[in-house]
Amino acid sequence: MQHDLEAAIPVALLHADPIRLEMGIERFGSGTLTVACRTIMPGCNGAMLEWWFKYFETDEHLRWWHPIDHKRHFGWDELWKKGENYIGATIRATESLGEVPPVKATIKFLSPAAYFSATDIDAAKQVGGVSALFYAGIGFGDDVEIDEHGIPIGGRMMHVTRDTPDGLVLRSRFVLGLDSDKGGHAVPDEIGLGLMRHCHSEFSFLAKALPSAYYGDLANSRPADNW
Repeated sequence: MQHDLEAAIPVALLHADPIRLEMGIERFGSGTLTVACRTIMPGCNGAMLEWWFKYFETDEHLRWWHPIDHKRHFGWDELWKKGENYIGATIRATESLGEVPPVKATIKFLSPAAYFSATDIDAAKQVGGVSALFYAGIGFGDDVEIDEHGIPIGGRMMHVTRDTPDGLVLRSRFVLGLDSDKGGHAVPDEIGLGLMRHCHSEFSFLAKALPSAYYGDLANSRPADNW
């Protein structure tokens, strides 16, 4: 299903120009479902979001992110190091997807260079198209199938951030059902639409708390901007 993945997460995400699917869902003939979401985070930037993934670790932190949909944080594995690293680490949590009832989620963070070339990423950062980039394998349910590297085989997630004078522009992409041809079923549209709604609302909630949490972290030496 590599072709579906490449079509669902195009290199165009690294550039500021509008693209064909900014918000919505799209299904491929194979059954794979693409979910696109675009969120504006006033007062935030890519450095703050990078910090967040190395910081949050409790149920309370998860509720800051989404006080309604986020239900339970089961913790990171041993590869997560507070303030230092989330790449390669796996997190498990329970969350609702909009109107979809709570479901367990497994997310293993990967290096963005495992998807986009380092050359493309560096070029995009140099012209301001990208300030931070997050990539992960994702799966939902009680029995998420993983490969030999511990990566969920059924889905992928990408967050691409761009800093602007007004705040952060976040483009999010989810690819669900990469194993739909193997399992003989497709992820329902309602799951994709619920995930889109959840993504937009969780990062909108986070935008209200992130700057204060970021500047209030004693381990973060970056001075606060004048507001």
